[in-house]
Amino acid sequence: MVSDLAILNGRVVTADGIAHGGVLVRDGRIAAIGMFEMPPEIDRIDAKGALIAPGLIDIGVFAIDMPAFTAGGITRAVLMPDQSQPIDTVALVQRAAAAGKPDVWIHPLAAATRGLEGAELAEIGLMGQSGACGVATGRKWIANSGVMHRLLDYAGALGLRIVAHAEDGGLAGDATMTEGETATRLGLAAAPAEAEALAIARDLLLVEATGAPLHFRQVTTARGLELVRAAKAKGLPVSCGITPAHLFLADSAVTGFRTFARLSPPLRDERDRQACLRGVADGTIDLICSAHDPQGPEAKRLPFADAEPGMAGAETLLAMSLGLVRDGVIGIERLFALLAATPAGLFGLPGGRIAVGEEADLILLDPDAPWQIVSDRLKAAAGNTPFDGLPVQGQVVHTIKGGKIVG
Repeated sequence: MVSDLAILNGRVVTADGIAHGGVLVRDGRIAAIGMFEMPPEIDRIDAKGALIAPGLIDIGVFAIDMPAFTAGGITRAVLMPDQSQPIDTVALVQRAAAAGKPDVWIHPLAAATRGLEGAELAEIGLMGQSGACGVATGRKWIANSGVMHRLLDYAGALGLRIVAHAEDGGLAGDATMTEGETATRLGLAAAPAEAEALAIARDLLLVEATGAPLHFRQVTTARGLELVRAAKAKGLPVSCGITPAHLFLADSAVTGFRTFARLSPPLRDERDRQACLRGVADGTIDLICSAHDPQGPEAKRLPFADAEPGMAGAETLLAMSLGLVRDGVIGIERLFALLAATPAGLFGLPGGRIAVGEEADLILLDPDAPWQIVSDRLKAAAGNTPFDGLPVQGQVVHTIKGGKIVG
């Protein structure tokens, strides 16, 4: 049910800056911002000076994890097709889309190929008509350039954005790390960072040939970002994301064979990490995502090479990203563009900003509240976070969906 609500005495994060006052919600939508006349007999929340910000829109999660989403301030999550049954049929799209309502809306991405096998195109047109907000190649790169060309051509004609994994599988092989000092010292199978740039370069050539919109789920290397930056300068319809892990951790975090730090794509060296911070600052990177992929002990308490890649990122997404503001990399308005407004715009989703008439998907945030990330205390289905034990600042006080408090 939609609700009427007044949030008072806060600092409202808008695209134009911070507005002092509050937000009035009527019939699940934002009716007023800042200072307004209070309607009688309406539910009220005293923000006590906290930030009132847009609910986060998380692009490319691998699991529907409602407690983690609401704890992390996520009000909409775009689901990757890599499920126990790959989302490659209309029925599976519809089932996924209904999974989180009304508290958190799930927006599924259709599998680009049947079974995510990279060979035969799936029925992406029908899935788009049934609620898929885009198309994704899944955890793997489509190696066959002919298939990728047909996919871009077809999806582009339908107006569907493709989400691609940027890693040349032939070069990456079965590697578990990026080549470098840490991989050599640990004796782990590693692949050169150029595996990412090679995949990006091919796909950008195909974007140039087809004009289709393409989003690289994560770009994590200096070479990869250079290619994306140049493509944007040429006017190509490309975008890219990144996780806090690749912004705040380098491959040295794997020292001690820490399987919580085994990710896909793998952590990079310090030079690439610094390039990613510059990519956020200059606008090359369009959004920050959690890559939420909770893996239980049976998948992580294994030798490093046998452990599954992935991390539980939903609950730490906002707190870690706030570090970019404290470090002076970006301002608070830009942060919520990366976490909400831009994801909404790229994938045609409601919400993502605080403006009169928009859906009231909001969070109440104390940006200075200290807490410690402890894997065993996370509300996620599993607590495999590479930030385990890290003290952070920034706590979600309430998550509000359509004017209703859900977390």
